Amino acid sequence: MSNTDVVVTGLGATTPLGGDVATTWSALLEGQSGIATLNEDWVADLPVHFAGRAAVDPAEKIPRQRLRRLDRTQQFALIAAQEAWADAGSPEVETNRLGTVVSSGIGGILTILEQYDTFREKGWKRVSPFTVPMLMPNSPSAAVALEFTARAGAHAPVSACASSAEAIGDGIRMIREGHADIVIAGGTEAALHPLNLASFASMRALSTRNDDPAGASRPWDTERDGFVMGEGAGIVVLESAAHARARGARVYAVAAGTGYSCDSYDMVLPDPNGVGQSHAITDALTESDLAPSDIAYVNAHATSTPAGDVGETVAIRSALGDAATDQVMVSSTKSMTGHLLGGAGAVESIATILALYENQVPPTINIEELDPDVVVDIVRDKPRELPSGAVAALNESFGFGGHNVAVAFRRV
Repeated sequence: MSNTDVVVTGLGATTPLGGDVATTWSALLEGQSGIATLNEDWVADLPVHFAGRAAVDPAEKIPRQRLRRLDRTQQFALIAAQEAWADAGSPEVETNRLGTVVSSGIGGILTILEQYDTFREKGWKRVSPFTVPMLMPNSPSAAVALEFTARAGAHAPVSACASSAEAIGDGIRMIREGHADIVIAGGTEAALHPLNLASFASMRALSTRNDDPAGASRPWDTERDGFVMGEGAGIVVLESAAHARARGARVYAVAAGTGYSCDSYDMVLPDPNGVGQSHAITDALTESDLAPSDIAYVNAHATSTPAGDVGETVAIRSALGDAATDQVMVSSTKSMTGHLLGGAGAVESIATILALYENQVPPTINIEELDPDVVVDIVRDKPRELPSGAVAALNESFGFGGHNVAVAFRRV
């Protein structure tokens, strides 16, 4: 792999907090929650009645005729990618030097379930001819590639809730290995359906605070009882530093490197010792040529589950060491957005990038009593300023199957 610097020149998002990056970022700094009670009739049959619906419906941004040919995951991805591309200045680039890496943890599940219902109730002739292109896990990446005529490759790594963090890492590597000058990278998820909510609820993975949706996602709180499902997408424009410099692009941060590992412990539960997570962090630092003392902020995976939150803080301390960890600020923006599953790593990478760019660390909300086993400094309730000498920040994303990904961003 070459030493080519990769930089972030564009950001795009649609989340439960807002239909773009500016609205989402402002809400994060203000400590707002995007979680609310769902209005669908089927909610009454479930133990969980709330989630993080996208604040802006795709129908408000995509023409109706086109909307019918796109799964909701594709819709979110396109909206976020269009914003990111415009934010990057709509750069001129040879099509065979432009790539996409856009992931989803679950894929076009809404299309699968809706079209199966159509088949069962109305027969095969009523099934949409666009069903397969809509349900494919690679369809968001393909849709973005088609939108921008990206011919360097359209990839879609799938690693559950670590998918879009891995997508950003793959995008970095595409540029470093000389396959592209620009890569549109990130992730998307649209899985708010009764079957999915029922499945996670059956695992006892979801919070059941139906009387307090906005307070349900509470990472590191002693009374946390599970995560909150969300939907949306996050996209970043990655670019070789040389290409960005040649066109005078505004640069948010250096996408410094990525670390990967697998727990090989359990299909669902994380290793309570955090060994694999720690290894991913260490790998990210090594690839990025960063010292533990360079890390000023960690946007943690912290989903608000009893099993995962504390172990992650142990992993951070193990990877960075006591001295460095004592200087690091840690927060979980999932307390406000909910868990966007395959889209989480990208949305949270955007929050990590903006924390460096604007010297503001978004807080964790809903912590009434901090778990006494937490061994890092949690930013609570209000944002904090990064120190003037802050060098770098990490985003951490972990997924079912034991997937661990850490992405490091360095201040320009």
